[in-house]
Amino acid sequence: MALIEPAKQEIDSLQQKKYSPGLRLWHWLSAIVVTGSLLTVLANSTITNGRANSAVIQKALEEKNISVSHDQARAAAHEISDKVWELHTYFGYALIALFIFRLTLELFHRVDQKLIRQLKSAYNQYKVQKQTRQNAKHNLVVKSLYLTFYTLLAIMGVTGLCMAFEDDVPALKIHALREIHSFCMYLIIAFILVHLAGVFLAERKDNKGIVSDMINGGTSAE
Repeated sequence: MALIEPAKQEIDSLQQKKYSPGLRLWHWLSAIVVTGSLLTVLANSTITNGRANSAVIQKALEEKNISVSHDQARAAAHEISDKVWELHTYFGYALIALFIFRLTLELFHRVDQKLIRQLKSAYNQYKVQKQTRQNAKHNLVVKSLYLTFYTLLAIMGVTGLCMAFEDDVPALKIHALREIHSFCMYLIIAFILVHLAGVFLAERKDNKGIVSDMINGGTSAE
């Protein structure tokens, strides 16, 4: 019996983690993938911009006594840009895979770790707890922002897939999808900035250890 109890305590300790290993893995992999995806957009808007680089390529070749037309230089510049967009597409596939993984986690998480359950709990606390309504309101806003973020990821994934296969399926070649994809990207950037600012402020106030909790799991309040 003495040999069984320590094992049971280890299991209980694992179950009381605030953030599950799967959620932590998803969080950090998503951070890497989203960052990589945004960097490809930034690169194609600046250093690998096809229109800007065509003149640079043409001038560089002329200095080597190689004459090319503007259209040829532009085609070469766009080839570089297309390679970056290809990398952006791969990041998009990874993001979709991670989103599916997150949905799977939601299905198999402990009840108290499910996002929808936490959102309902935050709303009920906001309605009932008069004296601590400010804290309850903050918790409700945070959970709602997470739900909004997941919705944006879903929209980004769907529109991104449509854009990736629009050459194979002409019906998917809808300009509005590209605009929605771009608009959601800006909203996700805004969420990331708000998220980082919130973590920074929380670490400086009364919620220290948020970052370390997302690394080691933290301890669930019971």
